[in-house]
Amino acid sequence: MPGQVHKHQRIARTLADEIRAGVHTSGERLPGEHALRERFGVSRTTLRQALQVLGEQGLIATHPGIGSFVTFDGTPLDNRLGWTRALQGQATELVTEVLRFETVADPELAAELGTGAEAFVALDRVRRLAEDGRGVSLEHSRVPAVGTLAELPRRGLTDGSLHKTLLAAGRITDSGEGVVSMRGLEEDEAATLRRSPGEPFLRLAQVYRAADGSVVEQVTSLLDPARFQLHVRSGRGEHQ
Repeated sequence: MPGQVHKHQRIARTLADEIRAGVHTSGERLPGEHALRERFGVSRTTLRQALQVLGEQGLIATHPGIGSFVTFDGTPLDNRLGWTRALQGQATELVTEVLRFETVADPELAAELGTGAEAFVALDRVRRLAEDGRGVSLEHSRVPAVGTLAELPRRGLTDGSLHKTLLAAGRITDSGEGVVSMRGLEEDEAATLRRSPGEPFLRLAQVYRAADGSVVEQVTSLLDPARFQLHVRSGRGEHQ
């Protein structure tokens, strides 16, 4: 039946998005059939159809009597759980260095985002390879300093994760948009990343918004193109 087909496709898309975002990492076993059926409120047949779609996409491998395991090992550019966790899923050991964590005034960014208030929590971080200290990403996050979030630099992050901290504060992302480009590193960026000036890096500028349209986070990242990939998907099924 058409409704049944649409249902399993929606489940497959949800799980695929989670896998590509690093919620389920390579080699990890997905929750069991019972747990997934409870989560999505579907029959065993519908769930198995969804898992079959994921298998056909190369995202999981299902072993009868054992379970389904994630086989996708790429690192997507849009990763709300953080680059460190994603790259660790590829057996890449990283060290995260916080360069800046403070409340700042940025009227230009406020005007660009339409936030009204000019105060932002600024969190700048670089991720380095543990083996040689070379940087693979440089991230500049800006969060409107509203309510309890204004105290973040003093209180610190939840489990070291800005994403978890925002969720705990009720700042839940409903939509996001980003622009990807390629450019050479400037001298100060190269020095921070321990790379060569002019070395090509991906630049990803993203804005995340809550359901009411307010800005949850704006982040600009410089990414080593040898370590990150962009996944693009289109088709009528995405709008169902």
